[in-house]
Amino acid sequence: MAAGPEASEHLVSHPDVDMVSFTGSTTIGSRIGEVCGAQIKPTVLELGGKSAAIVLEDADLDTTIPTLLGISVIPSSGQSCVCQSRFLVPRSRHDEIVERLVAALAEVKVGDPHDPEVQMGPLITEAHRERVLGFIERAVDQGAKVAFGGGIPEGLTEGRYVEPTLLTNVTSDMEIAQEEVFGPVVAVIAYEDEDDAVRIANDSKYGLAGSVFTSDIAHGFEIARRIRVGTFSVNSYSADFNSPFGGFKKSGIGREHGVAGFESYLIPKTISVDPSVTLPEEIVRSADTVTRGV
Repeated sequence: MAAGPEASEHLVSHPDVDMVSFTGSTTIGSRIGEVCGAQIKPTVLELGGKSAAIVLEDADLDTTIPTLLGISVIPSSGQSCVCQSRFLVPRSRHDEIVERLVAALAEVKVGDPHDPEVQMGPLITEAHRERVLGFIERAVDQGAKVAFGGGIPEGLTEGRYVEPTLLTNVTSDMEIAQEEVFGPVVAVIAYEDEDDAVRIANDSKYGLAGSVFTSDIAHGFEIARRIRVGTFSVNSYSADFNSPFGGFKKSGIGREHGVAGFESYLIPKTISVDPSVTLPEEIVRSADTVTRGV
């Protein structure tokens, strides 16, 4: 059974809780940080994201297009903090890429996730579906165009389904380009050159994840170094459980996974003695195996 806000805040603020690790929304994470900060209590906060997938001029669309869908709308119906929800594409290839994306989205089967042929299931609650549809409606009001989807799938009125949705004519200052939708909605944003693409990718209060698609992997690494996010992939997106995972800016503080994840739960302690003193043998032995304490 999940605890409500009152019980959760009691647990977070309790003096016997030495450290808090939280995965969830930036709003709740901010409140947890406020409570823990007042107590000088360490936290690890893995919060929201608005990740950008940058498609460079030389990207191979035959492999890029299916990968883009596989790291955005298809997994968990876009209900993922690392969902690549902004596709940054060169203006010179914009129409071609949009056409290919629309054709690929038309092949995505939405429905009961128990069906092995289904690729995309429902959203978590009715209220969340209405929230996602609200984002789409406001995006259109602000000038975006629905290239694909935008509503409830035909024949799936029962349940919490939203069509995989592709929005074009989006600019970086729109709500749909700045706020986390947490649903199967992707905004396509055209850029003029690579510097412009980097600028747009970094134009976000979030900094959790991102990706770049290019035929030149070395150049992909150059782009990766310029994007201010915690995890970034070239020609894919995946989180390695052996590597640190977390974000910059309002995507959180601290890291999960790998050695860095364990270190978040440890507090270094130093014990020193006069260097001229010969230490007892049992202390020397223990120092070989015990390097940290709490």
